[in-house]
Amino acid sequence: MVDAGVTWTDERVELLKKLWTDGLSASQIANELGNVTRNAVIGKVHRLGLSGRAKDSKPETTAAARPRKAPRAPSAPAPIAPAIRNNVVVAPISRAPVVEEEVEVAVEEDLAIPMSERVTIMDLRESMCRWPMGDPTKPEFRFCGARSITGLPYCTHHARVAYQPVTDRRRERKVARA
Repeated sequence: MVDAGVTWTDERVELLKKLWTDGLSASQIANELGNVTRNAVIGKVHRLGLSGRAKDSKPETTAAARPRKAPRAPSAPAPIAPAIRNNVVVAPISRAPVVEEEVEVAVEEDLAIPMSERVTIMDLRESMCRWPMGDPTKPEFRFCGARSITGLPYCTHHARVAYQPVTDRRRERKVARA
């Protein structure tokens, strides 16, 4: 395949090879040769099978060549100094764990619903609670089936479980982390 508008004479190819092995970039070689684009140089280099490049005196910095750092032992947190932003001193945020008193949420996980009132997916209607009960892989799997709140898929009890206020969810996460 011949490059459009580029004549690769033997002299230009030899100069290309020399500049390539000297470590010049394709853009630099294109400027040096004149009347040729960077992409034409890259294509010619590829067709000629030139891959060896001159190495800089700097050591390689590829991920494979870099020595791995030894893992550091955890250190104590750095002291927190006040920050200055827009001529206002911003007080540091305490990194001490915040211990909030645990508030008992009066929501039972499984409401005692007799099996006779629970419904299968085939019996489930729009006005019924869609809270799943049991293991879906078992034949005993059912849905709550109680009267749902208008506009919601759950009964009053399961809506309290499903739609917890944001502050309650955050409190539960903090307690779980501690």
